Amino acid sequence: MALMNSAELIRRFDTAEESLCLTFNRFSERRGICVFFAAVSRLGDGIFWYTLILALPLLFGLGASIRTVQLAVTGFVGVAIYKFLKHRFVRERPYISHLRIHAGAAPLDRYSFPSGHTLHAVSFAIMITAYFPVLGWLVVPFAIAVALSRVVLGLHYPTDVAVGAGIGATLAFASMSFVA
Repeated sequence: MALMNSAELIRRFDTAEESLCLTFNRFSERRGICVFFAAVSRLGDGIFWYTLILALPLLFGLGASIRTVQLAVTGFVGVAIYKFLKHRFVRERPYISHLRIHAGAAPLDRYSFPSGHTLHAVSFAIMITAYFPVLGWLVVPFAIAVALSRVVLGLHYPTDVAVGAGIGATLAFASMSFVA
């Protein structure tokens, strides 16, 4: 049996995940839910994370500056990884591939795999909670809401979010082990 190419593999995953995507996407038909997740997604574009990261030295003193730099570098590495993967796998977003799924917000780019929002949300939440545990109550629920928003808004498949989360966690732990 011949190995299938990445386009065929992606098509099979798209088909397998369509009903789950549709189930999550139906929540966005409720205006309040759609507005909430669209706002979370917009804040997850970077506004929330980079504002918080830049505020760390103000909140915790100049000693937090090294963590600010570390988080910023980790964020840039995350951007490089997800952009490389998006252009390698070219997986169309669910609302493009499936007519019954509707976009609840505008995407930042064309392709969906992996979720860059989730990658960054998970990596930043892990690192911020590790270094500044008092902020865990804020960043962990926000990271979960960002991940959910991507599927509810029809912008990502669950596997996009799961892989983004896995990459984000790996990146966070690698960064923390590198800069002890």
